[in-house]
Amino acid sequence: MIDTIFHVVLVLAMPPLLLGVIGKTKAAFAGRVGAPFLQPYYDLARLMKKGIVLSDSTTWIFRAGPVVTLAATLFAALLVPLGKHPAPVSFEGDMILFAYLFALGRFFTTTAALDTASSFEGMGAAREVSFSCLAEPTLFFALITLTRLSGTMSLTPMLHHVTLPVWMATGASLILLLAGLFVVLLAENCRIPFDDPNTHLELTMIHEVMVLDHSGPYFSCVLYGAALKLYLLGALFVNIALPFASGNAYLDWVVFAAGMLLLAVAIGVVESVMARLRLIRVPQLLVAALILTAFSLVLVVR
Repeated sequence: MIDTIFHVVLVLAMPPLLLGVIGKTKAAFAGRVGAPFLQPYYDLARLMKKGIVLSDSTTWIFRAGPVVTLAATLFAALLVPLGKHPAPVSFEGDMILFAYLFALGRFFTTTAALDTASSFEGMGAAREVSFSCLAEPTLFFALITLTRLSGTMSLTPMLHHVTLPVWMATGASLILLLAGLFVVLLAENCRIPFDDPNTHLELTMIHEVMVLDHSGPYFSCVLYGAALKLYLLGALFVNIALPFASGNAYLDWVVFAAGMLLLAVAIGVVESVMARLRLIRVPQLLVAALILTAFSLVLVVR
């Protein structure tokens, strides 16, 4: 019961903090003070107080998009173990449901963008689904590799199986897997070098362009859902990268939270030292991630 409470509290409260840490890290590299760590929380609260502007061309699909996407991501959060603690919901094959809950959210986000009858947002939706065709197989290759190692298709025992002895035996495969997952994490969450969540340049926007017509609470749902998606993919990464348990339940929660903050710092560093990719280079980097995770599976099967 205590584990479930801690899980829900971290899932609900911590995702915007990661964005704050990323912003602070990038500001430090640029020699600026930057916004406060809690700025994303202020932004979400401000948006919740604003009104909603709807285009005459939109239908219920546009209004359902942010809500369904956030609901799907929240349910996916119940399937992912945080650190060495079991997920609240766990069953054989839940890794497939996890992946397709993200796909459900992407479907409603892109459909809501098309519902605006804007060719600009339609362009962003086309880019999003095109790149997802490369990002999703990479995620599945990573999950299949973990399935091969653990002998289960459930996320909790699968990720808990990754321990120090497993790292000693299959370290090369896990390193390739982490490299592919990190690329997917950046691509799926519109981070540099794939995208810039702060840009409004027509020729480079991918994710941001799809939500330009959302406002007020709807846009707040979009931003919070994006932060939560970053948190969940980051949790997968941290669960593999930190393969040890202290034996103390409360200390394990602290270790996991510290690992997530370190991951946010790493993302900020990567965004600070890497330039924005040209749009034609994005598929090439995603294919490279796909190849890395495919080789990780080959090393395990061999």
